[in-house]
Amino acid sequence: MNAKKKKRIVIALGGNALGSTLTEQMTAAKKTAKAIIDLLQEGCEVIVTHGNGPQVGMINHAMAALSREDQTQPNTPLSVCVAMSQAYIGYDLQNALREEMYNRDIFDIPVATMVTQVRVDPEDPAFDEPTKPIGHFMTKDQAAYAARKYGYVVKEDAGRGYRRVVASPLPQEIIEIGAIETLVNSGQLVIACGGGGIPVMRHGNHLKGASAVIDKDFVSERLAEDLHADYLIILTAVEKVAIHFGQPTETWLEDMTTDTAKKYMADGEFAAGSMLPKVQAAVKFAESKPGRTALITLLSKARAGILGQTGTRIHLP
Repeated sequence: MNAKKKKRIVIALGGNALGSTLTEQMTAAKKTAKAIIDLLQEGCEVIVTHGNGPQVGMINHAMAALSREDQTQPNTPLSVCVAMSQAYIGYDLQNALREEMYNRDIFDIPVATMVTQVRVDPEDPAFDEPTKPIGHFMTKDQAAYAARKYGYVVKEDAGRGYRRVVASPLPQEIIEIGAIETLVNSGQLVIACGGGGIPVMRHGNHLKGASAVIDKDFVSERLAEDLHADYLIILTAVEKVAIHFGQPTETWLEDMTTDTAKKYMADGEFAAGSMLPKVQAAVKFAESKPGRTALITLLSKARAGILGQTGTRIHLP
């Protein structure tokens, strides 16, 4: 790589990859840190985003239990739960990244977590049909109580019980982008937009939290554009993207143009709840400016992917 100009990379970690308990998360953060510092040692400038699926559900469940046990405690808004998850995950990632750098005699790169708000559009059609499940399973009676007491939208979930569902609107603006860019330009390793960002709506000069969950792949793409990144790396549970997934004709892809990716999406090749948003985000980033590349791969393969050895690369024709 050109030593004079570092490749700027936004790397999107999945929330499930960080475990679902305190102990699991701390262990996972240390493993994650090794892969991220590998990229630093390849001469890259790295910005980290992450999901928060298990973590925000755990926080939401705990805060709801508190409000049931103590009637003086109001229910905690989902936006506040997302903010809590950002700090909680950032705390473990910061410490793991710093420790891994020190283990490799890297002492000159500060690490910071930015609690990040992301503006959404109140007219986004996602608010008309909430689909994103969050939190614990409930009985029918518990679901009815939550709907009555807190105004939750609840739906039956594949025979397993009832869950709260919220909207998943598209990100419109990263509120703290100026602060994030300043930190990145000063040479810091920044963790931002955790859990897709804290969803907020603008009311004049006031930002009001929204009951929503923003897809972290879409907000990672927005962040990568805003920071003029060279690469967007979206990490997933497989080393490469496949077509005909799980079928005898399954084919793993090393390289896709944006046109090819759009054709596969139109053909229904990618599952809506897993690979589809990743490919959509990858295509949007690759099309945002010539020379930009998106990479979808495993965390452990991120360094090899940047070197062109594995993963699925998405780029302009």
